[in-house]
Amino acid sequence: MIELRNIHKAFGPKQVLCGVDLAIAKGESMVIIGGSGTGKSVLLKCILGLIHLDSGTILLDGEDVERAERDAFLARFGMLFQGGALFDSLPVWQNVAFRLLRGSLKRPRDEAREIAVEKLRRVGLKPDVADLYPAELSGGMQKRVGLARAIAAEPEIIFFDEPTTGLDPIMAGIINELIREIVTEMGATAMTITHDMTSVRAIADQVAMLHGGVIRWTGPVADMDDSGDPYLDQFIHGRAEGPIEAVR
Repeated sequence: MIELRNIHKAFGPKQVLCGVDLAIAKGESMVIIGGSGTGKSVLLKCILGLIHLDSGTILLDGEDVERAERDAFLARFGMLFQGGALFDSLPVWQNVAFRLLRGSLKRPRDEAREIAVEKLRRVGLKPDVADLYPAELSGGMQKRVGLARAIAAEPEIIFFDEPTTGLDPIMAGIINELIREIVTEMGATAMTITHDMTSVRAIADQVAMLHGGVIRWTGPVADMDDSGDPYLDQFIHGRAEGPIEAVR
C-alpha cells in the first residue's frame, strides 16, 4: 500500500535519509525502530508531504504522493502525535472531531459530537470527558484523546509517532493494547515509529530498523531476535557495546 523508493533527505550538510527502500502491505502494522536522531520522524513527515524529498519516490497504492490531490490524499490518513498535540483552547470532543468540523470531511455539529463521544468510548473514556479541556486530563488520558482523534474519520492508514513516550509502564501497556485492537478492528494499515521495544513486540507485524540513513533490516517481528544483524541485535537488547556508537 505504501512504497518508498530510494528516499534521500538532507538538512544543510547533514544527510538524514540516504536511500531508504521500504514497502508496507495493506492491513499490515509496520513498526520502524532506530535510535534518537536517526530520521524516523523525518521519514514519516516525508510520507505525509510535510517535508519535501531531495530525491526518491513515495507511492500510495501505486500513485506518486507528490502528484496526488492533497485533500483527498490526507483524508486517507490519521495520526497520533508524540506529544498529543491537542488544542488547549478546544474541549476534548472538538479535538477528537477536529477533521469532522471542517474541510472535505465536514459533518453537522451534532453528528460530529456523537462520533467524537463514540470514539472516546472506544479508547476507554467516559462521555463526561468530552466537555473537559486537555489541561484537565492526565497524560494517559490525553494520549487516549489523541488516539480517538486519529481514528475519528475512519482512516485507511494510521501513523503513530512514539505512542508511549512519557507514559508509565501500565498506561503504556494499555495504549499498546488499544492500538493493536483498533488497527485490527478497522483493518487499517499502520506505521509506528518508536524506540520502545515493548511497544514493538506488542503492536508490530513487521519491523524495520533505520540506521545510517538506510533500512538496515526488515522482517516479521517474530524473526527480530534471531536476525543475525549486529546493529539490530545491539539495539533491541540495549547493549552499550556494538557497531552503534552511543552519543556521549
